[in-house]
Amino acid sequence: MTRAMNLRLSQAYVQRQCMKSGISISAVEPLPSGGTHLVCTTLEGAVAFRSKFAEYVIQGPVSRFRFYRPPGPGVGGVPPQSK
Repeated sequence: MTRAMNLRLSQAYVQRQCMKSGISISAVEPLPSGGTHLVCTTLEGAVAFRSKFAEYVIQGPVSRFRFYRPPGPGVGGVPPQSK
């Protein structure tokens, strides 16, 4: 079993459902073909999310962006430091 999954759900919806269910997110990113790549912080969280949304889990290989950085200033949403 893995903490990562690809879903036929929007990123905003996945994040809301994780927050509502108390499932912490390690990484989340949009997929080029639509949907969301989710990595839960714990295996237990991944199992819970996967079982609740089993019908939306994408089976098989999925194309992902070569490099994805969440939108926002600086790296990881942290403003760059001025010198």
